[in-house]
Amino acid sequence: MPTPELAVIGGGQLARMMQQAATGLGLRIRLLAESPDVSAAQVVPDHVVGDYTDLDTLRAVVAGAPVVTFDHEHVPPEHLRALEAEGHACRPGPHALLFAQDKGSMRERLGALGAPCPRNAPISSVADLEAFGFPAVLKTTRGGYDGKGVWVVRSVADADEAFAAGRPLLAEELVDFRRELSALVARSPSGEVRSYPVVESRQKDGVCAEVIAPAPNLDPALAAAARDLAEQIATELDVTGILAVELFETTDGRLLVNELAMRPHNTGHWSIDGSHTSQFENHLRAVLDLPLGCAHAREPWSVMVNVLGGVVDDLEAQRAVVLAAEPDVKIHLYGKAVKAGRKVGHVTAYGDDLDDVLARARRAAALFVDGVDPSPAA
Repeated sequence: MPTPELAVIGGGQLARMMQQAATGLGLRIRLLAESPDVSAAQVVPDHVVGDYTDLDTLRAVVAGAPVVTFDHEHVPPEHLRALEAEGHACRPGPHALLFAQDKGSMRERLGALGAPCPRNAPISSVADLEAFGFPAVLKTTRGGYDGKGVWVVRSVADADEAFAAGRPLLAEELVDFRRELSALVARSPSGEVRSYPVVESRQKDGVCAEVIAPAPNLDPALAAAARDLAEQIATELDVTGILAVELFETTDGRLLVNELAMRPHNTGHWSIDGSHTSQFENHLRAVLDLPLGCAHAREPWSVMVNVLGGVVDDLEAQRAVVLAAEPDVKIHLYGKAVKAGRKVGHVTAYGDDLDDVLARARRAAALFVDGVDPSPAA
C-alpha cells in the first residue's frame, strides 16, 4: 500500500464517511479497525485490525502517517502523547481530547471559560447526591453515549443503578429546555474556523433520531450566540478538526452547553448532501491544515433522519423500495448488521419547503426501519 497521509483510529461509520470524503480529495488513509467487518473496514483498503488501547498496535497503524485523527474519543491520552513524542501530529491532540473524554474535566474547563452550563458537581456518595438536590441527571464521567451512562433521578432510590455502575459520576441539574441544538465548527491548526448553521436535533430513547438544518424559528441573535460560543470553545481548547457543541435552548431563551464531541458528529451528517462542504471533508482539510471549505447550506432546509434498526433486516434489498418511493432522498447505509435501535444508516432530504422535506426524509427512513410507508396516501 502507498504511504498514508492520514491515520484514522476507529472503524465505525464516521471513519467510513471520512473515506468517502478522502476519495474525492485524493487522500490516502490507513485505518485501525476493531474487526475486519466493521463499517469503515469495508471501504478502506489499507486497514489494520487491532486494539486501540494497545500502544504497539497504534504505532504499527500510524507508521509513515504524519497526522492521526479519530472516529471516537476513547484512545488513552498517554498513548497519544507517546505518538506525538515520536513525531505524529494527533488532531485533536490529547490536551483537547481530554474534554471530550471526561465530562467532569469538560465541565470544569467550560466553567473556567465562562461558558454557560447546567449547574453541576462531581458526586461519589448518596450524601453528595442529596446535597446536590433533586431532580438531577447523573452521568458517568467517561464512556457514555447515545443515552448510555445517563440516569434521570428524582430520589435516592432512582440512583441505585448509577452507583452500582462503580464509575465516577457527575450530577447535573435537570434542565427545563425547549429543544436541543447543535453548533458545529471546523478549525485548522493555523486557526482558520468555519461554522455550520446551527441545527435542531430530536432524540428518541436518548439516540439522535433526526436533525433539521437550520434550526426552525431560532432567533437570529441566539443562533449567532451559539456559533460564537462554539468558535470560542474550539479556539480556547485548541481543537483541531470538527467540534460539535450540543446545546440546550431553555424555555426562558438561554443556551446551555450539554456535551462536546471532537470529531464528525451525527448532528452534522446532513452536511454531506446539504452543505457546500461536508463536515467530513472539512474535518480532513482541518487536520491536514488545508484551507477549509464553505460551510453554508445549499438549500433553505435539510433534514437528516437516522435509520435505526427495526423490522427490516435486509437494508440492501429494501434500498430499491426506498428509492422508488423517494428518488430524490439521499441514502447512506453503514454496512452494519441490523439490531434494534442501532444506527445502521441515515437519509437526507433538502429543499425550500420544510414540511415537504421532513415528510420525504421521514418516509424514506420509515421504509428502511419497518417497511411501512407512513404517508397518508400509502
